[in-house]
Amino acid sequence: MLDLKITDSAMALLKRKKIADKTLLLVTDDGGGKYSLQGGACSIGAKFSIVALDDFDPEYPLSLKNNFELNLYTSKYDTRFFSTGLELDVTNARISLKDHTGLLDSNVLIANGKAILAAFEKGIMISGESC
Repeated sequence: MLDLKITDSAMALLKRKKIADKTLLLVTDDGGGKYSLQGGACSIGAKFSIVALDDFDPEYPLSLKNNFELNLYTSKYDTRFFSTGLELDVTNARISLKDHTGLLDSNVLIANGKAILAAFEKGIMISGESC
């Protein structure tokens, strides 16, 4: 199980966005995942999103242990981009994600999983089209 430190400022933001009580996913936003908003080959491992869900998604079964005991999950695929010292913080009004290797993403997005899937189904969004 991976550990994720969530700073007080990041937790305050999740509460303001009214998603702290939801099931949350931390995903690599590289165009290949079920909830990917952006990306493609040029962004593999460089962009991340927090996706809010109403229910657990079995495609993202790995729990991320965190200091606020949020229901936070990821997938085996996504874990290849994480290392020890994983931390979610807010800097300059943006969510940042880092680990012991350094900054992973300085602008982690927050998204609604149900809205993402509905947009894909309607053809409004095409995963990975930005690269």
